[in-house]
Amino acid sequence: MSEIKVQYYKSPFGELILGSFENKLCLCDWKHRKSRSSIDKRICKFFDTQYKEATSRVSDKAKKQLEEYFDSKRTDFDIPLTLAGSVFQKSVWQELLKIPYGKTTTYKKLSAKLQNEGAIRAIASANGANALSIIIPCHRVIGTNGKLVGYAGGIPAKRKLLQLEGSHAQLTLF
Repeated sequence: MSEIKVQYYKSPFGELILGSFENKLCLCDWKHRKSRSSIDKRICKFFDTQYKEATSRVSDKAKKQLEEYFDSKRTDFDIPLTLAGSVFQKSVWQELLKIPYGKTTTYKKLSAKLQNEGAIRAIASANGANALSIIIPCHRVIGTNGKLVGYAGGIPAKRKLLQLEGSHAQLTLF
């Protein structure tokens, strides 16, 4: 039986859990987030397996690319991903991948792009369920009023990520 190989990575903004399943990254998430347990259960149930602490090539590649990102030497990631979620969640996460480095968007604009303007709360919930933080850049979604709202890694980490990307100083909307 395949397992999700997990390892820990201490980023400059907090500790992350990296996980790979069948040579694809399925987890890059904040170790100390509030919904850690429910995210882990969802992923294990989705892939019908369990976590095992072990290294993998894809997680090593993710660590290398994250280090380049944190050193301002990388603006996007080219790691094979596998998403553990509903069709709706996956549609939100695919839209998040389109937000360019250095840009932000709002939940309202995201709902318009998804042609589902009445689903702002559901979109925000899907955003919060993202288990591939940073790689799928949910930190680039801000409140309509320009304020930083909800982030699994905490608002200070979100602010630092946006500052790293140079986007929050001038609030460049996508």
